[in-house]
Amino acid sequence: MSLIVQKYGGTSVGTTERIEAVAEKVHAFRERGEDVVVVVSAMSGETNRLIALAKDIHPDPSAREMDVLVSTGEQVTIALLCMALQKRGCDARSYTGGQVRILTDSAHSKARIEEIDAHRMQEDLTAGRVVVVAGFQGVDGGGNITTLGRGGSDTTAVALAAALKADECQIYTDVDGVYTTDPRVVEGARRLDKITFEEMLEMASQGSKVLQIRSVEFAGKYKVPLRVLSSFVDGPGTLITLEDDDDMEKPVVSGIAFNRDEAKLTIRGIPDVPGIASKVLGAVGRANIEVDVIVQNVAEDNTASLTFTVHRNELAKAKEVVESIAVELGASAVDTNSGIAKLALVGVGMRSHAGVAAKMFEALAKENINIQMISTSEIKITVVIDEKYLELAVRALHSAFELEEKDKVE
Repeated sequence: MSLIVQKYGGTSVGTTERIEAVAEKVHAFRERGEDVVVVVSAMSGETNRLIALAKDIHPDPSAREMDVLVSTGEQVTIALLCMALQKRGCDARSYTGGQVRILTDSAHSKARIEEIDAHRMQEDLTAGRVVVVAGFQGVDGGGNITTLGRGGSDTTAVALAAALKADECQIYTDVDGVYTTDPRVVEGARRLDKITFEEMLEMASQGSKVLQIRSVEFAGKYKVPLRVLSSFVDGPGTLITLEDDDDMEKPVVSGIAFNRDEAKLTIRGIPDVPGIASKVLGAVGRANIEVDVIVQNVAEDNTASLTFTVHRNELAKAKEVVESIAVELGASAVDTNSGIAKLALVGVGMRSHAGVAAKMFEALAKENINIQMISTSEIKITVVIDEKYLELAVRALHSAFELEEKDKVE
């Protein structure tokens, strides 16, 4: 008998009819003899509704009370799903994060899991019950309710799978797997049968919204086999697992990820001396602004320009910080651009194949798409381009690397 942890997102449990459908699916697994732990999100739209209620009461509510409030969404779902399972003769028991004892740190709204007590869940599974756990939440050492941030139910599911040593963690969502790129942009995008943790982590960090980054990190760290499936369409989904050294058919590029929510800042005419980049980026970091792609250029007059990207929502705040330090450094100008996008080729096959970057740049050049910034890692090449060319670039690269052809061997 195998143990499976399943997670169902907000759209999968968005109505009582969909909760009934989830109950049917879970009951079918139990009928086949599987042990099942189910992690659920709040019904779609519920968390936003609760946040709006809070804003009606207080313009800046405390983080502790916000966690108490928004965690109630999942509590509704676990109770309703257990009722639906019990109606089908399937013994089930619900638990909030605190009842399971998912112990976290005290960082309200973005807590991190520190420990999980699997004792009660193991007892229920031994007794033949389905265990239904509220995702997205836990409790700190002082007994305060905490939440893990948006998408935290994925992390809850993977953490429970690791604690229970489950055979597989299945993430049910509104897509039927991980695709070579967004099917809404490229009609010929193909669902991947398998992808490595490394590749999925890069895809998620570069803009793919299928899985929360922290859940992929957790799964990779504890070697939890992770599968993305559709709640609405039966199919094998995409398995996210360790890299297979014997997989000779591994393509050079597995997928193309992109992110439109980017902005760029450039500080010009700064002294070309050691420590300048640290001063600029240190100030930005202290303002709690995350920096992504960074490029520094040196001019003939011994001055330099430093360019970096941030999330578009952080542009105004970042500009204020950089303009302040520009005065101190005697910089000649601070420029910003919110009309950019980030695009990345991802694939573990890049480790053993040369010429990927050249092929990428050639494909973009054929479409007259200018590259503004470039960043690379062992399995990823990222470029920053004008946002207006993003979809054209994605389609051009998807075609150039023949990602539609499943059995293509580079």
